[in-house]
Amino acid sequence: MERKVDKSLLQIIIFVIIIVSIVFLFNKFNINDYGPGDIKEFILSKGSLGPVVYIILLALLPLVLFPDSVLVIGGGMVYGLVGGTILTSIGSLLGGIIAFIISRKLGREAVKKLIKNDLVLFNKDNKIGGLLVILILRLIPLFPFKVVSYSAGLSDIRLKDFSMATVIGSLPGIIVYTNLGDKANEIGSKGFYQAITMLIVLFIVSFIIKKIYKMRRESISEEK
Repeated sequence: MERKVDKSLLQIIIFVIIIVSIVFLFNKFNINDYGPGDIKEFILSKGSLGPVVYIILLALLPLVLFPDSVLVIGGGMVYGLVGGTILTSIGSLLGGIIAFIISRKLGREAVKKLIKNDLVLFNKDNKIGGLLVILILRLIPLFPFKVVSYSAGLSDIRLKDFSMATVIGSLPGIIVYTNLGDKANEIGSKGFYQAITMLIVLFIVSFIIKKIYKMRRESISEEK
């Protein structure tokens, strides 16, 4: 029993050291001040390692206060719609899993201090189903990606279901933002204005889905 406690404590210490180190590096290189254009230049400066660097940055996003959309748009500017979507999907999944595992290891109070935001609460007896809940929340960009990931780690949702829902649910938003980045290289073109329109439609649809989701949750709570 004592050996298990020591092992868990060691894992927590390692997690904390990693988190602190990453935050320090992000602050040292002033990455939080970067815009999409800066991200583009930063990735291009890494040459053939650019795709790997981009995926790593996405995977580490849950640990820092940096807007996901800025990085994804920057990725779209470099790799285009298809390549950017594939790389972003991989990096976002890794970032979601990292946040999920950290949350499950460290617990609610530690996570609250880390993200400085309200968590999404999942009921253990959720009638909607864990996979479907994550899928719905991923389809709503108005729910921050990292908040959903950390919140899921505090629930009884399985990592397998979380990962599957993250890949599928995040795809529409990733495509829209990546396409915006791709077309940002042609500001003023028809494609650019179409990308802006897609972004507006995404937010309108997300707002509607968010309203429906909240009404559904309130309805389930009243039934108890």
